[in-house]
Amino acid sequence: MTHAAPRDARTEQLAANLARLEERVAAACRAAGRASDELTIIAVTKTFPAADVRRLVAVGIHDIGENRDQEAAPKAAETVGLPVRWHFVGQLQTNKAKSVAEYAALVHSVDRDRLVPALSTAAERAGRELGCLVQVRLEAVPGRGGIDPAGLLGLADLVAGAADLRLDGLMAMAPLDEEPVVAFARMQPLVQALQAAHPAARMVSAGMSGDLEAAIAAGATHVRVGTALLGSRPSLR
Repeated sequence: MTHAAPRDARTEQLAANLARLEERVAAACRAAGRASDELTIIAVTKTFPAADVRRLVAVGIHDIGENRDQEAAPKAAETVGLPVRWHFVGQLQTNKAKSVAEYAALVHSVDRDRLVPALSTAAERAGRELGCLVQVRLEAVPGRGGIDPAGLLGLADLVAGAADLRLDGLMAMAPLDEEPVVAFARMQPLVQALQAAHPAARMVSAGMSGDLEAAIAAGATHVRVGTALLGSRPSLR
């Protein structure tokens, strides 16, 4: 039995979008003096159906991101058997840790101390190691999640010391009201500090459809792309 989606019109559309996206990534990498193979595209499939996950795999995307467990868990269940790495990229409630640990390979949004034991216990029960990124806030006041930069290393130490968790790196988002280049410039010393303390934490999850060039220039290794790849999101009812 094959899991590949037929090359229907939607699959061809995704393939064309991916080609354009890969051109942007390649150009951004050239401008930053980096190799394109240093970058991983995570397709954020929020509000899109599991059928699109199948299509994305068919066109060569294997890293899939979701930001709500209520949507991610059934989507992961529908696509069991596909060669997919699920990334949980949204703000996470502790009571969802058990569910997320069942399907996610990485949680990008560890932003507070009490998530760490919840994820550790959940990973142990699931019998798997769970990759974690510490989400750091780049804006001056709390906004879309993330720990204050002053707390980054302390939280990273907690993750690194927790059973069945693996500290993989850092996640950040540029504030909506600021130039991404300026915001991501503040991210760079945080990445350096984290990697000085934890050399294996090499992953930098930053950049989305509108600001991936600035993120790549600042050292992103993973970009989280929705609209540029999948198109405008369906309306939420």
